Amino acid sequence: MSDVTKIRTIGLVGGGVIGAGWAARFALAGYDVRMFDPDPEIGRKVEAVLGNARRAQQRMLGALLPAEGAVHIASSLADAVANADFIQESLPEIEDLKQRVLAQIEAAARPDAIIGSSTSGLLPSKLAANMAHPERFVVGHPFNPVYLLPLVEICGGDKTSQATKDLATALYTSCGMQPLQVRVEVDGFIADRLLEALWREALWLVNDGVATTAEIDDAIRYGAGLRWSFMGTFLTYRLAGGEAGMRHFLAQFGPALKLPWTHLVACELTDELTDTVAAQSDDQAAGIGLREYEQKRDDCLVDVMTALKANDFAAGATLKAYGERLAAKQPADTDGLSTHVDTAWIDYNGHMTEWAYLKVFGDTTDVLLAKIGAGPDYVAAGHSFYTVESHLRHLGQARLGEAIRATTQVLDADAKRLHIFHTMTGADGTVIATAEHMLLHVDAKADRAAAMLPPVAEAVAALVETHATLERPAAAGRAIALAKR
Repeated sequence: MSDVTKIRTIGLVGGGVIGAGWAARFALAGYDVRMFDPDPEIGRKVEAVLGNARRAQQRMLGALLPAEGAVHIASSLADAVANADFIQESLPEIEDLKQRVLAQIEAAARPDAIIGSSTSGLLPSKLAANMAHPERFVVGHPFNPVYLLPLVEICGGDKTSQATKDLATALYTSCGMQPLQVRVEVDGFIADRLLEALWREALWLVNDGVATTAEIDDAIRYGAGLRWSFMGTFLTYRLAGGEAGMRHFLAQFGPALKLPWTHLVACELTDELTDTVAAQSDDQAAGIGLREYEQKRDDCLVDVMTALKANDFAAGATLKAYGERLAAKQPADTDGLSTHVDTAWIDYNGHMTEWAYLKVFGDTTDVLLAKIGAGPDYVAAGHSFYTVESHLRHLGQARLGEAIRATTQVLDADAKRLHIFHTMTGADGTVIATAEHMLLHVDAKADRAAAMLPPVAEAVAALVETHATLERPAAAGRAIALAKR
């Protein structure tokens, strides 16, 4: 298998937290999934994770999401992988167990199927030791929740082909993920080595009675953790160096690295420390259940990534690019604007907020302007249309993730003015809102009204003639007023 576009079926072996997350990630990206796990409760558990994933992905991508792939719980390992185009193993971090099962997967799989492992730190060369064709084996290490966090570390063994790593990269990218090819085969790869250092120090702080689990989490989530979500470590410290940058930061704070602030080795995980950490963690959770915490985590991640998307930065840039790829697969809508209710458009009632209606109608106007030849190039040449009057009516509710469509009827025009009427409908055709606008054509360089250039004027005249056959909206020309008594 060398063409990612031909991958349609994913075989999954292992359905724990990571395996179920993979099922959700792949299925919501439109791939069919066949999963094997000996747990008799695996179907129920995977469906619970899928439910959370659907909820979160709908908040992020709404109507852009492709048709969901089928998730089938296979009766055996061979049943899960025999016809799979790509296989992802997500077993516990036990080297000999993974080695044994990977050999079984290879024996049951097609000879052209790539086999990935979700290991968080075991070396791929060792994991592939019992495989006949280790060149088609690669580590694809995700992060929990797999269906939301975009990072996946890709690491090959000493016999893994570059083609295998590239195909895995392409597949994960197609699911909206951010692949990171690890240059050197190293224990723990990159992210977990950094997390391990923080985790070791956190355990020492609890062990020595310096801080509780809640206090340590607060130290991260109210401070550096917020910066890490979009700048990481090195870029953050570069800014801390001011105009002189990283070199100044290292000169100023480098000597602190010689101070004995931190422990470089792990503390012993004694029964006493285990009891302390577990008890403090229970207190910190305050009786809130697992699924409730997962939903709160997912909601926060969606909101953070959506905010980053608006800035086209870090994980938000990955989300934006994924949304654009999904949008490109949607049928072209040259007579209006088809979109979905974005997370950023929602108010405290859970409905689309007032300004978002004007944004959608403004974008719909842009579709019309592009159609008549008054798009970005026209504006760059010094001509444009300015909206000088608007009247919006809110007739229904648009909720998070719902598909909406706005269309335009040109009511009238003269040499300088364009009178238009937009109608927004839901997926069932129900009218949600309307907007009536008067647009004035301007010479932007002279900063005054001006006649449309001939090609645009001709296009407008043609639309006026065509739309004259349509029934005039009853609300056209309506003014805001209380009914007379």
